[in-house]
Amino acid sequence: MKSCWLSIVVVFGLALPMFAAEKVKPVRMGSGIMTFDTVPGWGLGEDGKSVLGSTHGGVVVDKAGSVYTSSSLGVFVFSPEGKVIRRFLGDKYSNIHDLEIRAEGNDEFIYGARNAAGEGIKFHAETGDIVLKLGIPEESGLKLTKWAPTAITVAPNGDIILADGYASNHIFKFDKTGKYLKHFGTKGNGLKEFNTAHGMTLDTRYEPPRLLICDRNHTPKGRLLHYDLDGNYIDEVVTGLGMPTSAAVQGDFVSVPDLHGRVVILDKSNTIMAVLGHNADPATRVNHNVPQDKWIEGIFNGTHGSYWDKDGNLYVQDWNISGRIIKLVRVK
Repeated sequence: MKSCWLSIVVVFGLALPMFAAEKVKPVRMGSGIMTFDTVPGWGLGEDGKSVLGSTHGGVVVDKAGSVYTSSSLGVFVFSPEGKVIRRFLGDKYSNIHDLEIRAEGNDEFIYGARNAAGEGIKFHAETGDIVLKLGIPEESGLKLTKWAPTAITVAPNGDIILADGYASNHIFKFDKTGKYLKHFGTKGNGLKEFNTAHGMTLDTRYEPPRLLICDRNHTPKGRLLHYDLDGNYIDEVVTGLGMPTSAAVQGDFVSVPDLHGRVVILDKSNTIMAVLGHNADPATRVNHNVPQDKWIEGIFNGTHGSYWDKDGNLYVQDWNISGRIIKLVRVK
C-alpha cells in the first residue's frame, strides 16, 4: 500500500496531510481574466519524482507548444502534457540561467545565458546544435575579472543583448553574428544603475519594442526598468516587487517571477492584475533547499522563470534543489 502522507495541500491557510501525488487536486489562483489552475504532477517522471535535477533557470515554449526548461543537468523538452520528448544534456547545456526562443526562417533557436560557465550561447531548438557562443567582449575595452551572464534577449533585427548580472552589471549588445557593438549600465543603486540585472526580455507591449530589465536587488525593493534597444534609459516601470528574477510578455501582459515565491502579472499600464502562488512562509520562500516531498501544491518557493503558451497558460520554474516546474492552466 502506498503511503498516504506524500504531499500536503493548503486549506484555509493550514497545511494539511493529503494522499499520494496522483490524488492531489488542482489549486486555483489569481483573479479575473488572470485566473489559473495548477496541474498536479505535471513534468514528473513515471515514478512521480522530478527528472530535472536542480533548477536555477528559465522556461520557453516553441511554436508547436513544446516546453523547454533548463537545469543543472541540461535542457529538458516536455510535451504540453508534461512528458519528456527530448533532452540536451552535459556540460554544453547545463546551468543555463535564462532562456529565450526565436523563430529564424523555418527554424527555431534557443538563446541562453550561462552564468557559471561565463558565456551566452545559441543552439538549434530541434537538434541542439550550438551555432554561437559569446564570451567576454575584449573589444569593449573593459578589464573584466569575472563574467557571469544572467539574462539574454534578442532584438527584432537579430541583435543579441546579454546582461552580466552576477558580475559587472553591464549589459552588452552584439549583432546577430556575435560582433560586439556596445555596452551600457553599471553596478550601483542609483536610478540608472543595476544592483543585479538578473532578468531581461524584449517588451513587445510597446512600439517600438524596448528592453524590460529586472533589477533584482535594488534597494529598498526590486524593480523593473525600461531601456531602448540602444541602451538609453526610458523609465522606472514599477518598484517594490521583492526580488524580480525574469519577465515574459504575451500581448498586453507580462509575468514576473519573484524569488520570494510568487508570480506577479502586470497589464500594459504596469498595474498588478494578479499574484500567483504566493508563499507566506519565510522558512520556505527564497529557499532553494525545499525537497520534493515538502512541496505544497499551489505554493511556490523561489520562482525564477516563466513563459506563456499560445493559449495563455503559464509555465513556471522554481529555483529548487529537486527541480520544479509547474503548469498553470488559464481559466476561461
